Amino acid sequence: MQIKDVILTPGNGAFFYDDQAAIRAGVGQDGFVYVGEPLTPGFRDIRVPAACLSVGLVLEDDMVAWGDMMGVQYSGAGGRDPLFDVGAIMDLTSRVVVPRLLNIDASSFLTACSSVFDLHTGKRLPLCIEYGVSQALLSAAAHAARRTMAEVVCSEFCLSMPHRRVPIYCQSGDAREINVDKMILKGVDVIPHGLINSRSKFGVGGETFLDFVKWVAHRVKQIGQPDYSPVLHFDVYGWIGMEIGLDVQRIADFISKVADAVPEFTVNI
Repeated sequence: MQIKDVILTPGNGAFFYDDQAAIRAGVGQDGFVYVGEPLTPGFRDIRVPAACLSVGLVLEDDMVAWGDMMGVQYSGAGGRDPLFDVGAIMDLTSRVVVPRLLNIDASSFLTACSSVFDLHTGKRLPLCIEYGVSQALLSAAAHAARRTMAEVVCSEFCLSMPHRRVPIYCQSGDAREINVDKMILKGVDVIPHGLINSRSKFGVGGETFLDFVKWVAHRVKQIGQPDYSPVLHFDVYGWIGMEIGLDVQRIADFISKVADAVPEFTVNI
């Protein structure tokens, strides 16, 4: 299956790009926006609307296989790629990636990825390009084989097909209580993330976080179905170590304390 043309179109992501360094520094919030000066290079504000670049592979039978290039929420943090720049990514894709795409067989997913994502000037391509273009290549391979994308992935990586439903994990954002209730009412498998990304949300010695964990467990029993027992998964963004120190035993003791507070549930942190 040959690719006869490539379409690039800018768009909006579903969420936002956030300056994690500024948030960790303790900036305030005003509604949905953060108040203060950004600290991470590339950010004009602490929270900016997510941008994306969609890539469409026009196949020889005129079907268009789409993928979306974009960055992660905390761009530029912890070794992540810098803030997504639509213009720069479009330029690099047009110059380097598009010629490669026009010269491959899109019916073989891994082989196509290997060719398209070869090093450029001795370095790996930005992950946002690999992320979006691999989506489009997977869609193209699935179309060529008249199979689902899941079937193509299992075949290419020599995996057996799943025989049961994949658990769904939901993220609450900052509207924790309302969104936890929604997750419970819908019977989500893994809840609630919690977005524990600042000192105020973690609390002195982790007490605010611990109270939230207990509240989630109580709420599950209060409004959930009798047989509903989700995995409780919390993302604390490194605040255990930042608040109580980096001693491994103290960190383990704190995690055990959290688990012991809700013994009826499996807890992931």
